[in-house]
Amino acid sequence: MAPSAPSSRPVPRSACPIANALDLLGDRWTLLVIRDLLFAGKRRFGDFLTSPEGIPTNILSDRLRRLEESGVVAKAPYQLHPARYEYQLTAKGRDLFPVLRALMEWARSHVPGVASPPPGVLERYEETLRKLSSPPSDPEEPHRVAGCPEDGGSFVGGEDLT
Repeated sequence: MAPSAPSSRPVPRSACPIANALDLLGDRWTLLVIRDLLFAGKRRFGDFLTSPEGIPTNILSDRLRRLEESGVVAKAPYQLHPARYEYQLTAKGRDLFPVLRALMEWARSHVPGVASPPPGVLERYEETLRKLSSPPSDPEEPHRVAGCPEDGGSFVGGEDLT
């Protein structure tokens, strides 16, 4: 019998669901990439680099690759030469919305100096989340989401959207 090919997925260190979720999401950058996909409508590599936290390009590449391998994001080409991709959350990734919402609520209650979104923003994001499952945008027409920094406000950067 031939030996099986090694799996690219690491063996879980335990059966604990929290430990396994942290193995995928528990570094300082991954949830920020997911935040940008959920709340800022970012889809392209360069879009993620504009976030205020300043993720290094090598780490961003690694996190996008890991999220794709785990089925949290999908990528689709928007340019062939050179190859460039847009990223969007899969159903598995969209299921993280309540997790990020709970983290925001916890931080607003327990971490001094954390910005609060204006009334109704999270509800609008829930609507935006449904739209994020649409196919990637045309390369000539960038994807825009209400509340993006280009639209006059950035909850992600800590400022009100109004």
